[in-house]
Amino acid sequence: MKKNGKMVTCPVCGQVKSVNETVPGELVRQPIADAIRKKYPDWTSDNIICITDLNRFRDEYIQDIIEHEKGDLSTLEQQVLTSLKKNQILSRNINKEFRQKLTFRERLSDKIADFAGSWTFIIGFIVILLAWITMNSIVLLKRPFDPYPFILLNLVLSSLAAFQAPVILMSQNRQESRDRLQSENDYKINLKAEFEIRNLHEKLDHLLKYQWQRLLEIQRIQTEMMQEIIQKK
Repeated sequence: MKKNGKMVTCPVCGQVKSVNETVPGELVRQPIADAIRKKYPDWTSDNIICITDLNRFRDEYIQDIIEHEKGDLSTLEQQVLTSLKKNQILSRNINKEFRQKLTFRERLSDKIADFAGSWTFIIGFIVILLAWITMNSIVLLKRPFDPYPFILLNLVLSSLAAFQAPVILMSQNRQESRDRLQSENDYKINLKAEFEIRNLHEKLDHLLKYQWQRLLEIQRIQTEMMQEIIQKK
């Protein structure tokens, strides 16, 4: 730095400026001073810098902040997308997967249980009972194959109940297993959604805090520029 009366040479641009057109290095904010040293390593806080170059670095610094903010937003969105891609889709059709794993005997027992619990079975069973009783009480009155009190009918009903009960229990057990798988899948989906929402909240809080810090820093730079303009006037 060369001094010639009230004229000095700016170590950044190399132009001769008046003292009023320069700012001491110790008055330059640290982030801007770091940006100056990146381009001009020989510049230190003991030197001066002309206001033109200082404003240029201030503008570049503010522009870098804005671009960095946009980059942070893109990074956050990319992190969310990446986290979703790494995990498999948890929502799935449990009924379809469960049916594909059933054996022939299990499918048969389910169909029997479905039929036994339908109105078709109830109405058909009532018709058979009435026909059985009618034939042994009226039609075949002289030689009934199952006279009153219908012992053979009681045996048939007991055998049917003994066969039907375990089939229905097997079907209910499989239904319980399917419901348990569905509940586990719902729990995983809810837990994943909770983690994702919590993660998004943390990122939004971090982003808002970061933006406030940057806005305050930009405001300080603008305040310094306004004070310099007022001092010139």
